Amino acid sequence: MSSSDRLTIGTIGTGNVAQAIVGHAVTAGYQVVLSNSRGPESLTELVGQLGANASAGTVAEAAQADIVILAVNWDKVPDAVKDVSDWNGRIVIDATNQWGGPGTEIVDLGDQTGSEHNAALMPGARVVKAFNTIVAGVTAQNPSRTNGRLVVFLAGDDPDAKTTVSAFVDSMGFSPVDLGGAREGRLMQVGGPLGGLHVVKLA
Repeated sequence: MSSSDRLTIGTIGTGNVAQAIVGHAVTAGYQVVLSNSRGPESLTELVGQLGANASAGTVAEAAQADIVILAVNWDKVPDAVKDVSDWNGRIVIDATNQWGGPGTEIVDLGDQTGSEHNAALMPGARVVKAFNTIVAGVTAQNPSRTNGRLVVFLAGDDPDAKTTVSAFVDSMGFSPVDLGGAREGRLMQVGGPLGGLHVVKLA
């Protein structure tokens, strides 16, 4: 597949996690639209660093991409997504973790997973949990290791969305591992058995 045939990628948030993912995406030939709460003009330097495959837009513009990466602090999620009026089946990669904020504890959602909570804020979105178990500094590194490829776990209820996200993950050099439905996303949450776990799938 040529870069012109690839899906478009949008980001809501441009912190370390988003930058780590889109760094690989632009290298792989994807067109990326970056957005944050401060507006497109605040992203001029970052866009210049990423090169011709990257551009800046509003959150609403980034949300029109085929795959949207949600990567903001947990307490910022409601405000970050509120101005998108219709998610219209858009695939959203939920890369968030439910920290209450710096120096605070994990937010208790009861029986609800983080992605189920966020999906309720984005009616019509097809949410796939991914990229939240790896710290940004590791995500930014070359995912191809001498003994295999770095694993990206994912979970979600829409099989087609997961297939698309898996192909995206694979195209950037990572090894996607599908854990199952959104409920299985609890394994990936902070405090879960996969939270913060960096695994290489042997070649």
